[in-house]
Amino acid sequence: MKSTVETMESDTGIARSAWSVFAELVKARLTALVLLTTLSGFYLASSGSMDWLLLFNTLFGTGLLACGASVLNQYMERDLDALMPRTAKRPLPSGWMMPEKAFWFGVTLSLVGILYLMWKVNLLTCVLGALTLGLYICVYTPLKRLTVWNTLVGAIPGALPPLMGWTASTGSLGAGGWSLFLILFLWQMPHFLAIAWMYQDQYEQAGYRMMPHVDPKGTRTARHALAYALLLLPISLAPVYFKTAGWVYGAAALILGLGFVWQSCRFYAVIDRSRARQLFFYSIIYLPLLLLAMTFNKAG
Repeated sequence: MKSTVETMESDTGIARSAWSVFAELVKARLTALVLLTTLSGFYLASSGSMDWLLLFNTLFGTGLLACGASVLNQYMERDLDALMPRTAKRPLPSGWMMPEKAFWFGVTLSLVGILYLMWKVNLLTCVLGALTLGLYICVYTPLKRLTVWNTLVGAIPGALPPLMGWTASTGSLGAGGWSLFLILFLWQMPHFLAIAWMYQDQYEQAGYRMMPHVDPKGTRTARHALAYALLLLPISLAPVYFKTAGWVYGAAALILGLGFVWQSCRFYAVIDRSRARQLFFYSIIYLPLLLLAMTFNKAG
């Protein structure tokens, strides 16, 4: 009996390890965020009853694409990831998966995702998905070693998923979809600038050129974070102007946005890792609450 229990525990441990490796390889948390923003764009663009099958197809295709992009990103950065403690335990630098297998896995996921969106959703959403993949893998990833402006470029593919959700629902681009794109674009900047400051030594060691690389005192980094938080405040009210969401959402967006500005001001006033971490955690809270408020107070 004891032997049987030990075997089950061992098998469970192996299964958990395999799942952990897979979740890390496809960046499960990042993929979940992509799907959340895609879902928000789809729902806000929908009029009348929800097309649940189309929603499933949109999320499934987008999820495959997001997972594939994450795998290919880690394949390209495997040597540099090995130099950073925060990424050294990822599947490729830690040796849990061979690079060749990861490459073909990422390519397969990406291609299937693109083709699935074209087949089951529409061509426009497929094109936006392919653009997201291309910008993330072919532009943003190599730029991380070349220029501190890589974060600004990387924010573009990061902001396209809600627009993909919008086009999946409507078959066309619209002002409401573009407002969601801008919100996601601006939100990413303080979020990633805070991360860049928190891990500036590790990024430097690995050869990534983040803004703290040319801003050792952090003044420029904190100023940019504050500037983008200030820009986000009025842009977050755009869904009300375009009649995508109501005034209850507008009030929530105003309160959340002022909190974002306040956290950015605190980081600008005292530039240290603690304040950067607080700004980072607030950014994580801000986005889901904003999308929830927008969803619950959808106009019409």
